[in-house]
Amino acid sequence: MKIGVISADIAQESRVALTPDAVKKLRKLGFEVIIQSGAGQAAYYADELYQAAGADIADSSAEVVNQSQIITTVNDLPATTTDSLKSGQIVIGMLDPYRNTQLDTYAAKGTTAFAMELLPRTLSRAQNMDVLSSQANLAGYKAVLLAANEYSRPFPMFMTSAGTVKPAKVVILGVGVAGLQAIATAKRLGAVVEASDLRPAAKEQVESLGGKWLDVPMSEDEAQKAKATGGYAWTPSEQYIKDQAAVVDKALSNADIVITTAQIPGRQAPRLVHQATLAKMKAGSVLIDMAAGTGGNVEGSVPDETITTANGVRIVGAANIPSMLAAQSSDLYANNLVNFITTLIASEETTETTDNAASNKLALNLDMEDEIQGALAVTHESQVRLAKR
Repeated sequence: MKIGVISADIAQESRVALTPDAVKKLRKLGFEVIIQSGAGQAAYYADELYQAAGADIADSSAEVVNQSQIITTVNDLPATTTDSLKSGQIVIGMLDPYRNTQLDTYAAKGTTAFAMELLPRTLSRAQNMDVLSSQANLAGYKAVLLAANEYSRPFPMFMTSAGTVKPAKVVILGVGVAGLQAIATAKRLGAVVEASDLRPAAKEQVESLGGKWLDVPMSEDEAQKAKATGGYAWTPSEQYIKDQAAVVDKALSNADIVITTAQIPGRQAPRLVHQATLAKMKAGSVLIDMAAGTGGNVEGSVPDETITTANGVRIVGAANIPSMLAAQSSDLYANNLVNFITTLIASEETTETTDNAASNKLALNLDMEDEIQGALAVTHESQVRLAKR
């Protein structure tokens, strides 16, 4: 059974779906691996490294697709590749399922497509497959470094003979995996950090990392509702949303750095920073919009561009930060894929061969009743399985 890796067809994408280390793991499971020549080059994984790990090198994506039963990718397959798929093949990647226009084609081709973003993150056995967490963790770290590079002053406080340099004030909006890593990184660089999230339950996490929680007054009834759900299923009142916006507006007016991290898979990113707030911010302050590729948290942000407002605020549209750390993000992503692929196989007893690959007979075990496979499968048996949102 052969697993294929094709080269990314997006100019802004430097990651690769499988690394040489991942190839070694798959070989030990009994798979063969074929990779398109140059697929790992942007992530500093040369063809020679894949060959040393036991992979075959193909001259084209068409050759990979023609020989592979399972095709791995970072983003959705190019349309030219999708057209050449055959019935029974499997595609695994971050397929952006709710905005993907190729699902009908996948179904018509008889392909089973797994969208890794749909992983049930509450399942303990799924944690080592969580691509959103692995990529967001790195993105939160890199976002702070991007901000530091754009900001015209240092992050930490300095005591000098010419005077005291005040620490930068950093505000993080959205305290998920990326936001928490951004808080930790900004603190390590010496900044004063404040953070806000729609979930009051995030307060303890923020404070545990040394950040200050931007507190919003809550009625006793609303506080009890939020506490009862852990904040995740809580629907805040219009008054709470209004009060939170006022607190955030004041914090941003005094901030030097703002990093927005709020993204919702399959939906437009929520708008967190509006023009009225931007107009109050200080000249030279910097906003890193990590959701620029999905609509933007900041009004006026442009994907993959840095713009400066009339009052001197720099807005960085950071559409694909994990790709900036391609070597490491590819490594983590590949591990996520390998862990998921192991759920798809049922193998007989294995014996080791001289080339360190397993000589077992592999068989696919596609089970849509499985809580992981069933959640990730967006097409199967010529049907689109994705529920509309």
